[in-house]
Amino acid sequence: MKVLLINPEFPDTYWSFRHALPFEGKRCAFPPLGLLTVSALLPPGWERRLVDLNVQTLKTSDIDWADMVFATAMLVQKDSLKQLVKRCKSRGKRVVLGGPYVTSTIEDLPDADHIFMGEAETTLPEFIKDLAAGVAKRRYQAVDRPPLATTPVAHFNLANMKRYSAMSVQYSRGCPFSCEFCDIIEIYGRVPRTKSIQQMLAVRSIARSQLARNSIYCG
Repeated sequence: MKVLLINPEFPDTYWSFRHALPFEGKRCAFPPLGLLTVSALLPPGWERRLVDLNVQTLKTSDIDWADMVFATAMLVQKDSLKQLVKRCKSRGKRVVLGGPYVTSTIEDLPDADHIFMGEAETTLPEFIKDLAAGVAKRRYQAVDRPPLATTPVAHFNLANMKRYSAMSVQYSRGCPFSCEFCDIIEIYGRVPRTKSIQQMLAVRSIARSQLARNSIYCG
């Protein structure tokens, strides 16, 4: 199975950092950590490619290479998401969507083949099993918020770090605060869940080996 992981483009807003990044000679602040983590949840034998529209263009040859397209988005990326879904579907590709926008929106979602609501540590393995059996559903809803002990180390090597300002790693999910502008508590809950010391040391070890010459931001 060949999987193309696509991160939609950020428009010219705060999230794009478009006017600050040229001072560093970079194209984007951070790689798409969610997609890099999803990659680590896929079967080891599957082939993967990452296309981040904030640092590169999506080529027709990339779409044609793939058997399946995975995409994520925040709300601010929704227009780019809709365009890329339409383009991939026009090439006859199976499209899988997840992430904050897909999980929290009340709008009509793009015409994707499979929709993932919530965190994917439990639903993605279910989808892979269903896919092999030929009974994959259109919608997969995470019933619980999984412990982060089940979260693998992200595939940092998929990202070309020379194009990014820094690399973030995930230590926790959930937040005890109620900021009106933020959807974290809606998606990840009010009780913070954290990774173990052993997990963070593993991330550090792998990140060092893969991204030795790049800046890493641990948040």
